[in-house]
Parts: sequence; structure tokens; C-alpha cells
Amino acid sequence: MPTWSDRAFDLAVSVAHRAGRLLDRNLLGRRTIEHKSGFGNLVTEMDRASEELIVRAIRRTFPDHAIVAEESGRHEGAGGRWFVDPLDGTMNYAHGLPMYAVSIAFEREGRMEGGVVYHPALDELWWARRGRGAWRNRRRVRVSRTARLSEAFLCTGFPYAMAPKVENLRYWDAFIRRASAVRRVGSASLDLCYTAGGIYDGFWEFHLGPWDIAAGLLLCEEAGAKVSNYTGRPVDLFRGEVVAANPRLHQAMLAVLRRARLY
Repeated sequence: MPTWSDRAFDLAVSVAHRAGRLLDRNLLGRRTIEHKSGFGNLVTEMDRASEELIVRAIRRTFPDHAIVAEESGRHEGAGGRWFVDPLDGTMNYAHGLPMYAVSIAFEREGRMEGGVVYHPALDELWWARRGRGAWRNRRRVRVSRTARLSEAFLCTGFPYAMAPKVENLRYWDAFIRRASAVRRVGSASLDLCYTAGGIYDGFWEFHLGPWDIAAGLLLCEEAGAKVSNYTGRPVDLFRGEVVAANPRLHQAMLAVLRRARLY
């Protein structure tokens, strides 16, 4: 008989695909764009349409569960909690760049049990369940084995607020001088997936929302990554400060961040 976690995972997969197909069908359509708090922080009608689809499906199947969603905020409940990013990479999407994703994760009693990140442009479902590994469609993935920071392929993202954006330029400068290369794609959930899959060797970013990282962090952990905040402590989803890397590089990345800190 399916467990609570089985039913939740099946729902997450199904609704992520549905939301992703909705976004994909409308990628090149005319956009209604609004600006939220923070320079460059956009929301489109498709963010809201995708979120409405996802929240409605969760409410229908698990009416008592809490939901933390990017656009509509917190929906109170008990018994389980969901984290929903209906369109991670809105700036990319609004300009027709197909680097965006749907990210859904669920937890029970404070422990993340499952997460999915669906990339519609490539029809790729990245997923993880607690204790069952990390997967890219039907292929299990693991973090890279790169041991030297000088050979590492890293990624990051920039906050919308100007002060932390400038702060991350300092970290960017520190890493670009020490790593093989650094990329900025514009979708934290995909960055975490690519770190879990060994495409990137490591990722750092801060000022993220819990919906940005809940699924991706579980993927990284299940793929063998070391995950922490900038000081090496456990990640607080609601503070959104993350360093995720293969275990050989994690301490080296923390050392760079420590030396480059402004305070």
C-alpha cells in the first residue's frame, strides 16, 4: 500500500510535469510583467498560473498540509509542508531563454522527504527521495570527484537587492581567480541539480527563498554533496545561504568565502 511519502512524490512528479508543460507552451507568448520588491525581481502571469495549478493540486490531495509558495506565500496547515517555486528563472523565461524550472519539495516533521525539479526545455526531471539517491530522469547521479579548486567548474547567482549583489561580486572575483571557471545561469534550482549531477563541482549563493532551494538541496545531499551555509553550519531554508559542493571541494570553497567576506 502506498505510503504518505509515495503519494506525495507521485503528486509532485505529476504536477511538476503539468506546470512545466504549461510554461513551455507559453514561452514565446506575450508576457504581462510586473516588478516585485528589488531591482530586476520580476513576476509574470505564467508564474501565477503555474503556482495556481500546483497549489490547487496539493490542496486537492492533501487539504491539511501547509504550503510555502513563492507568489502566494504561506498556506497554513499541518501533517506535512510543501515548498513550491512555480517558475524558477523568471527573468530568463520573460525573455524567452529556456533556462527555467519548476521546483517542488515536501517535508514531514521538519525533514525533507522528497523533491523534484523539472526542466521543460530538455524534458528532464531531476528528483530525489530521502535515502533513495538522486536521479536525472531514470539515471542515478552523483557529485563530481574534482579535488582541486583550480580545476573546479563552479556556479552562483546574484540577489536582486543591490547591497548583497555587490557583496557577491566580491565572492565572484575571489572564485574566478582561483577556479577553472564560474557560471551564472539564473536558476538556483537548476544550479543545484547540475551540482548534484556532477556537471558543476560546486555552488554558492545567498538571499535565496526556501522554494528556490528545498528540492535542490535534497538532490545534492542524496548525490553525495556536502551542503552548508557560508560558515559550515546547516542550511536554514529561510535564510537562504548555501554552499553545495563535492566533499573534496567544500572546505576549499568555505575558505575562499571566509577570506572574501566583507565583515
